Amino acid sequence: MIKVLIVEDDPMVSEFNRRYLEQVGGFELIAMAPSVVDALNILDHQEIDLILLDIFMPGMNGFDLLAQIRKLGKGIDVIVVSAACDSQSIKKALRYGAVDYLIKPFEFERFNTALSAYQDWATMTKGQEKLSQAELDIRLLRPNPVAVPSELPKGLTRNTLKTVWDNIQEIKERSFSTEEMANRVGVSRVSMRKYLSFLTDIGVIDMEVIYGSIGRPVYQHRCIKPESNIIKTYF
Repeated sequence: MIKVLIVEDDPMVSEFNRRYLEQVGGFELIAMAPSVVDALNILDHQEIDLILLDIFMPGMNGFDLLAQIRKLGKGIDVIVVSAACDSQSIKKALRYGAVDYLIKPFEFERFNTALSAYQDWATMTKGQEKLSQAELDIRLLRPNPVAVPSELPKGLTRNTLKTVWDNIQEIKERSFSTEEMANRVGVSRVSMRKYLSFLTDIGVIDMEVIYGSIGRPVYQHRCIKPESNIIKTYF
């Protein structure tokens, strides 16, 4: 479980964030702090993995807390949840190391995407001393969950997508072709290409082109995030 601290001076917003957090799963809310001073006191006594942080609060603000966390060298990640949408605030938060930035008001889908992406990253890096370039690129090349669509593209259905994903899970240790997966699921190759393209877009599978000595290139796919929670939002 990822241990979370919510730092927010508005009780109503804190409650919304708490309810949203419960819906995602895999996260444990340790405390809710109405101020930076309260947050620092909690951090002195509790182990926290992730902070959901508002920026503008009475007294010390979110930037002050970010700076203090970095100064102390604490291994805590931060997702900013703020109404501040000016570029300077966003840039400043990112420079301080915020892993994501949610602009109020936002829908649950955006919150879920941010938390799921963070959970995937935390799972990938847990207990690993080294990462491959491919694993690192998953984070670096797709750092902004805003790019993940909240709805299925036109022509795709939830039931078929789940069937495709279940089949991918069965062979997740090896690569597969569009034709193989189409045969496993029982749909046309044209339809399967749409599903595989969507799964590639949301970052749970990867595609590579294999060139043989003769003939056309073969497109091979491989599951790169088998434990992803992002895919579950579409079922």
